[in-house]
Amino acid sequence: MPDVLTLEGVTAGYAEAVVLSGASLALREGEALAVLGRNGVGKTTLLNTVVGVTRLFAGRITLGGRDVTRLAPEKRAAAGIGWVPQERNIFKSLTVEENLTAVARPGRWDVRRVYALFPRLQERRGNLGNQLSGGEQQMLAIARALVLNPKVLLLDEPTEGLAPIIVEELLRVLARLFREEGMAGIVVEQHAHKVLGMTDRALILDRGAIVHAADSAALKDDAATLELHLGVARKSEPRPLRAGNRT
Repeated sequence: MPDVLTLEGVTAGYAEAVVLSGASLALREGEALAVLGRNGVGKTTLLNTVVGVTRLFAGRITLGGRDVTRLAPEKRAAAGIGWVPQERNIFKSLTVEENLTAVARPGRWDVRRVYALFPRLQERRGNLGNQLSGGEQQMLAIARALVLNPKVLLLDEPTEGLAPIIVEELLRVLARLFREEGMAGIVVEQHAHKVLGMTDRALILDRGAIVHAADSAALKDDAATLELHLGVARKSEPRPLRAGNRT
């Protein structure tokens, strides 16, 4: 399958500060990529650079074979970048339905289809954005990105700060988007276990550089690498019970 998104030697940051250094990746159509790493290593900057809201010092970005390196963020969105930032950026003074219809573009993902994906939003379609819970706002942010009918969906820590039951619901939706709907996407996540089961490949960032790349399934079973780069502790082996020490 052809590449839907490529980064070639991309170095980027904010003002004079370099945060992302020499990053290269290729995302194929229908492929999902996990971007992992500890706090402050450049994960969000990687997505922000694809969106176009950082300062680009070097490198090239293509979307569907088109060079978008110098395009403004709104033109990248029109070209096919769907972005779900940590801040969600929904219109809090508009209703759920107005949030969706205000940005929708023609394509397979329309308001009816995202309501089927998120029945909770359909139930609250007349509620204002500021009347939604944090989890519902995140659902709306994802739905808003989908009705743009993007070529690639970028999600920055989509489950951060949400209740466990909402996290489970969102992870099921994302797994459906990637596994069943064939959506190409990049998910930034600090907790590897949440996304390795739903993505095809994974990158680990450290100090602004890609330090490890692997198939998600292989990385999920690579305890040494997860512990080295992410601080994910190995599961300890149960100690044998000694005589007189049983409970």
